[in-house]
Amino acid sequence: MALHRDEIVQLPRNILPHTVKPRSNLHAQNTSLRQKLDQFMSEARRNERKLRRFERLELQLIGLNSLFDLGKTLLYPEKNDFQWDSVSLVLIDPEHELRRMLEDEGARLDEHPSLIFVSSLGQLDSSYPHSFFPSVGRYRPARHKSLFPQSRPRSVTLLPLVRYGKLIGSLNIGSLDGERYADGSRTDFFEHLAAIVAICIENAANVQRLRRQGLTDTLTAINNRRFFDQRLHEEIEIAQRSNTPLSCMLLDVDFFKKVNDSYGHQVGDQVLREVAALVRAQLRGSDVLSRYGGEEFAALLSNTPVETAEEVAERVRRGIEENVFHLPDGESFTVTISIGVATYTPADKIGATSSAGEFLVGQADRCMYQAKAAGRNAVVSGGSPGSHRC
Repeated sequence: MALHRDEIVQLPRNILPHTVKPRSNLHAQNTSLRQKLDQFMSEARRNERKLRRFERLELQLIGLNSLFDLGKTLLYPEKNDFQWDSVSLVLIDPEHELRRMLEDEGARLDEHPSLIFVSSLGQLDSSYPHSFFPSVGRYRPARHKSLFPQSRPRSVTLLPLVRYGKLIGSLNIGSLDGERYADGSRTDFFEHLAAIVAICIENAANVQRLRRQGLTDTLTAINNRRFFDQRLHEEIEIAQRSNTPLSCMLLDVDFFKKVNDSYGHQVGDQVLREVAALVRAQLRGSDVLSRYGGEEFAALLSNTPVETAEEVAERVRRGIEENVFHLPDGESFTVTISIGVATYTPADKIGATSSAGEFLVGQADRCMYQAKAAGRNAVVSGGSPGSHRC
């Protein structure tokens, strides 16, 4: 049955928007959706590029087993990749073990002020007061000044380096843009990077420890003869490239057999340990000290002219002469040491690297025996290999 025109039902006006939408509204919503989709895709592409950059850095770090190389890669990243305005690395190193490892690798720590060492966990408490999660936000001088010794960023990201639930350090990144690392920013990529960095630092330190076990004298805890021979070759090459002098000291404890015969081998071992410590205290971190054999020690002093080497040797001789060794029963005694000093300079034209090293050590050895022949407790210097002072 057909309805009459007047009988057609009129729908309420408020139903119309939910049933039939005007073309203009559909177009506006479609435009808005497209804009949101474009924003989403743009953000996804940015995140993918960021992920690739972090992956490249992480793969690079994983491929390194040198603590020094790790530090340089973190502190001086490619600007085109990350555009970090400032980076610092803090390592907890209460026994100075990591510092010694880096110095053994040839690192001059004073040239890298953004590589920071602290002695205890408490010195990082203010950076991670509640948990070991990244700290993101505005730069606050009271909290962050010590972490960024060379710059004053406006926003920062602090990444805790954690192994087995223990904080071992902190990687700190700063930006001159105050909004770049704002409170509440996502830190997914940074958290993954921090985990990789912590693992790499631990692995590099363990590799160095294993290496040191094979190159360390177990009694005195200094380097052994094998290590000295390796470094002698390297130091000669450095001296030749940089045209700088390399000095060598050979040191022998006087009448050491008498110490063993009088007090026993345990006391003799303690004397060697203390002598090694006394010599080490007079050397720079970059100098090489090794137990050369028995009661004999050898030292390499890089970029050191003969006059300076003689002064160092005399300080060592005097320090050992003045040191008092104590026995458990209260008895005490002293020992002395004889030292031979020689210096190599590229101008000496000795020949091949191996020949120069052998000549340098041989010259120091001859001087040491002259010191013993002259009455012991003395320093005798041969100057450079071209001289004949001993």
